[in-house]
Amino acid sequence: MIPYAKPAIALVAVAGLTAGGWLARGWFEDSKELIAITAQQALADEIRAGQAEVSQLVEKRLGELRANERVIDRGVIREIQKPIYQRVCLAPDAISLLNDAASGVTREYNDQMPADPVAID
Repeated sequence: MIPYAKPAIALVAVAGLTAGGWLARGWFEDSKELIAITAQQALADEIRAGQAEVSQLVEKRLGELRANERVIDRGVIREIQKPIYQRVCLAPDAISLLNDAASGVTREYNDQMPADPVAID
């Protein structure tokens, strides 16, 4: 036999065992990392699902509030733009007539209006 065969075989065996141990340690570390990543993703999915529920509730409530605001705003805008509220169309006498009619007061306006409106022609 070759005089250096036993140390060479021992060296190859040690190198093989070292490489095998190195490879097994890599697989072990990778499996631990995979478990940690899987747990983090599961937690992230759970948090996203909870946030999705909350955001759907908030969007639904905001949709209801926006609908109410639009109706209220439209009513206010329409009243402000009417010229009767700006006293452009009516004289002060006509406004007092309208106020009296709204409050139910009956007064005699014989000197201001003719008794028979058809007789004006």
